[in-house]
Amino acid sequence: MTLTLDLHPLFRNERDIDRAVRQIIFRAAATEADLVEIIPGKGRGQLKARVLAMLGQPQLKKLYVRYEVDPSNEGRIPVRFR
Repeated sequence: MTLTLDLHPLFRNERDIDRAVRQIIFRAAATEADLVEIIPGKGRGQLKARVLAMLGQPQLKKLYVRYEVDPSNEGRIPVRFR
């Protein structure tokens, strides 16, 4: 199962971004999803850097196996769970 989080509508509110990323990671771990696709968009890379920093937090890092930066699409971050 794949879950997708598009951050385009939330890009101006940092609290909503943090909440959305945490919620989808926790939901994926609870439902045993295989993959979460987080879409921060291409832009200047600020939102992507924020998401990558969040994924590096210890409380979230223990829930997933790894994340990748998609070389064919810089505006997409796949997070693997199994």
